[in-house]
Amino acid sequence: MAHLPELIRDLALILLVGAFVTILFKRIRQPLVLGYIIAGFFVGPHFQLIPSIVDTENIETFAELGVIFLLFSLGLEFSFKKLLRVGGHASITAVIEIVFVSSLGYFTGQLLGWSQMDSLFLAGMLASSSTTIILRAFDELGIKTMQFARVVFGVLVVEDIIVILLMVLLSTVAVTQQFEGGEILFTVFKLGFFLMLWFLLGIYLIPSFLKRARQWMDEETLLIFSIGLCLGMVILATRVGFSAELGAFVMGSILAETTLAEKVEHLTKPIKELFGTVFFVSVGMMIDPAAMLQYAFPIVVVTILTIGGKFLFSALGALLSGQPLKQAVQVGMSMAQIGEFAFIVAALGLSLGVISEFLFPIAVGVSAITTFTTPYMIKYSEPFYNWLARVPLAHWKDRIEHYATGTEKLRANPAWKVLFKEYIRIIVINSIVLIAILLLFRYAFLPFIEGKIASAFVQHAVTVAAAMLPAAPFLWAVVFQKPRCDAYQAMWMDTATNKAPLMAIEIVRVLIGVLLVGLFIDRLTSTHVALWITLPVILPFIYLFSRRIQVLYQRIEAHFISNLNERENSLIQADNSGRLNQKNEEVQSGLQAWNAHIVEMEVPPLATYAGRHLKDLGWKEAYGILVVYIRREENIIHLPGGDHRLLPQDHVGILGTDEQMMHFKAAFESQEDIQYNDMAIEDISLHQVMLQATHPLVGKSIARSGLREDTDGQVQVVGVERDGIRMLNPEASLVFKAGDIIWLVGNRKRIREVITHPATNPPDWPPPPEPLASSM
Repeated sequence: MAHLPELIRDLALILLVGAFVTILFKRIRQPLVLGYIIAGFFVGPHFQLIPSIVDTENIETFAELGVIFLLFSLGLEFSFKKLLRVGGHASITAVIEIVFVSSLGYFTGQLLGWSQMDSLFLAGMLASSSTTIILRAFDELGIKTMQFARVVFGVLVVEDIIVILLMVLLSTVAVTQQFEGGEILFTVFKLGFFLMLWFLLGIYLIPSFLKRARQWMDEETLLIFSIGLCLGMVILATRVGFSAELGAFVMGSILAETTLAEKVEHLTKPIKELFGTVFFVSVGMMIDPAAMLQYAFPIVVVTILTIGGKFLFSALGALLSGQPLKQAVQVGMSMAQIGEFAFIVAALGLSLGVISEFLFPIAVGVSAITTFTTPYMIKYSEPFYNWLARVPLAHWKDRIEHYATGTEKLRANPAWKVLFKEYIRIIVINSIVLIAILLLFRYAFLPFIEGKIASAFVQHAVTVAAAMLPAAPFLWAVVFQKPRCDAYQAMWMDTATNKAPLMAIEIVRVLIGVLLVGLFIDRLTSTHVALWITLPVILPFIYLFSRRIQVLYQRIEAHFISNLNERENSLIQADNSGRLNQKNEEVQSGLQAWNAHIVEMEVPPLATYAGRHLKDLGWKEAYGILVVYIRREENIIHLPGGDHRLLPQDHVGILGTDEQMMHFKAAFESQEDIQYNDMAIEDISLHQVMLQATHPLVGKSIARSGLREDTDGQVQVVGVERDGIRMLNPEASLVFKAGDIIWLVGNRKRIREVITHPATNPPDWPPPPEPLASSM
């Protein structure tokens, strides 16, 4: 008998138990992640009724792959451009919530007598909320279109990226066992540098390669290539001192900017779900009921901290970002739970061997409790706001609303703000590329030529000359590149007030360029050589050849921007939804003070109002909403008039407040109540009938024969044969005559009622034939 590896048996057990438990959780409408964790408990060492996992070492390896593919998938859904579009409201809310809740988590761990590492990782576990639980609750309550939901979605996006960075910091602290501010600050700068560098190089190279190789990229090759890129970036991230999860997330976010992002996401989804299931099951295997009972008090404390702290500081962050009191309360009560990242952070701590095992049952207990409380928190957020506004905050409500309205007036983007961002973008991005070139030549090129050239001076001269060739375009950009915005030209022409500050900025950037060149040469040779080469050689060289260098830089920049916008441009070319969504965001930002926003809703297939004129619907008068556009396939009708009609599958932009939307939603989603018969396809057949002169159908038209009504719509006439002439699908006005042979399709039993009518067939007419077709 062939030997079967224990890993195969373990996988069979994990997947079968996971499937049955998740079916149950779907039935009771609970998150699947919680179901996987319960399944892990069933196959773990603390549950003896079914076999347990044996090959734990390989299962842990599969679980680590699960984390990698979960983060890779998250990156595919994320993209850095999506983060830039989130906006100030969500960013401020997320940062305030994470800072305060994480701090409370750390101090709570210290008060409970835990070690410093346990307290730090508890802080990381509390940093994010659960996207899965929130989306499920929003769907069940039908409030995804409400204005506060948009802020919640933005906060979740910002939380994801911050928790990824926290994981890197936690792993660094865990490995070095150092908590000095200088070490953490260096890690932050190092992390920011490599993130920007990977993103710039990835966007510059990968979309171009995919575009050139697309004709050879079938689904199999694309899947293999995507997974290879993911694991390759995982290796690179670990080599430079970061976590594997960060590498997977970065590569996913790079691929998210390509035109093949959706296809890659579709192809890798089964792999993510397979290995992700193993990961969450492995989390459940660590659950010890005795430990959960032993740590019941910490579970209760952390649960109260999670619900109370996340509500309080999420609402505070929303208020400080300029949200009205009602929306701030709704945002806060929506965020009051811990997310799937809590298990990933805990798994990271265990894999590094720096935290106690009791953190897992605590995380599971808190997750289970907050999973059940979240829908009720969201459901009763509005009544809770009404109570707050009426009792505790009655005297403060007007001041809070006044502050929210005032912040909207400050959201205008002044010219100096735009210009300053452009200068920062030019200097930071090009400086990162220059430092990357410096590191490449310092640690790769220079050691390579040391054994081939005897003279140290010649070595350094060759290294500097070779390094300056790729560095010249980016040095030129730091010193001479003009901001690409209309504000720059307008402010430069305003000599009275703006020219002097602009001149000061230009002088500062030249000094930065000089320092970069000096640093560049100093790291490659010596300080003495740097001082003698920077000013008299390098800068005059860049100035003399600035025209050619400018052309080269503009080509590099144009290629990068083209790759960066490739996916977005392809979507805009496919339809107008990209530009439309952008315009919607602009309009909504202007209407923030009015508590109004635009929601795009799809007309149901059987809408009762389909085909009617907008003026006849009276929606504006009845609900106070306004139809601002109708998107029909690739065409958009802006500000439709009363004579326009709505058709099934139309996407309609509705402008209104949350209250107006809630009242209007029922009318918009109303559909015709169509009665469906329960006839099985096996019962459908085709029969022929000859009509005799005494048959009750003779002399009646098809429309007035009552044939369809008498058979409950289960029999129809599909053909009539008369005097050798065959009529397929005859008109309803056709009158039956004696001798006609009619062809009926429908329910076999109801057709036989027509066939067996005593006057249907003559005595010598053969018995009813077998059906000519068993199904249609």
